Amino acid sequence: MTSSSDAGSLKRGVAFLKLLATGGVRGCPLSELAEKSGVPHPSAHRILKQLIAERLVVHDAQTHRYRLGPLAFELGLAGSMLHDIRDLCEPAMAALSRETEDTAYLVVRSGFEAVCLHRLEGDFPIRTLVLQVGSRRPLGVGAGGLAVLAAIAPEEREAIIERVAPALPAFGKLTDAGLRLACEETARAGVAVIQNRVSLGVTAVGAHFCDSMGQAMGAVSVAALTQRMTAARVRRIAQQVRAAAAQIEQRIRTRKR
Repeated sequence: MTSSSDAGSLKRGVAFLKLLATGGVRGCPLSELAEKSGVPHPSAHRILKQLIAERLVVHDAQTHRYRLGPLAFELGLAGSMLHDIRDLCEPAMAALSRETEDTAYLVVRSGFEAVCLHRLEGDFPIRTLVLQVGSRRPLGVGAGGLAVLAAIAPEEREAIIERVAPALPAFGKLTDAGLRLACEETARAGVAVIQNRVSLGVTAVGAHFCDSMGQAMGAVSVAALTQRMTAARVRRIAQQVRAAAAQIEQRIRTRKR
């Protein structure tokens, strides 16, 4: 019983850390954490106290919000030495942001979510900063996440869609049926295109890349003002993000060897 209870508390604690990763410097209130995790307020408060004691979470007494603590940062730095692929993606992303003059993003798959690991801003005066580094979205939301989801085997992809379906309406009233259709279109085109869905006035184009085992692990994308994204420009950027993804795959295979 104790083992089962500990495992449940650990799972809920990890869920809170994931939610707080999306809260950024403002953090999240207890009510939001409890609602999104499905954990009752008393239990949520108890788990948060434990996380605070371990320096994984800090509580702001003035705003009554919680955010990631110093140990989370320290663990992230340690983990990056083993798992960070930003160095492999940096040259391709730099070329994308330079050539398009818009913002390039890197997202990687984390279970049923897409996590933003990096972004590089282009020189165009109006920036489209639709993702914060460290933020999480259900897999399939946004151009990068959609590119990854569309590249996953159909059976696993369907399981993911069923899992994330309850969270989809918060993103441009997206539905599970709409996400399935978007995956089919992305698979046919070889690139994901999102226009005015998640962020009004923004169009994004993304392409997935695979790990050394051939599994879709992440994506690079470019986001720009929709008024800049003519059909011809979307086609051109689609070629550029596919080339960037191919370059990243090559670097991953080279590192593996």
